[in-house]
Amino acid sequence: MIASTSPSSRAIAQQVVRIISKRKAIKPSRLRISSNLSRELGFDTVDVVDIILELERSFHIIIPDEVPISTVGDFVNYVATHTPEAAA
Repeated sequence: MIASTSPSSRAIAQQVVRIISKRKAIKPSRLRISSNLSRELGFDTVDVVDIILELERSFHIIIPDEVPISTVGDFVNYVATHTPEAAA
């Protein structure tokens, strides 16, 4: 499901997927990196905002409004590249 190189990247991706899947009670195994949040998974704007808030709390990052996020992979990539742990 999630292709990443380092164990920390894999752990970040798994946590992001877990947060997204909890929002709509979707099994994490059903989520693909390419899954479109609105078209394929039925997420609305409020769902996406709630996911962003949870990711910001969990990873101690800020996700600006202008960041284009439409897929599970968009979230995973943004968090993986902006998490302080990823910079270490």
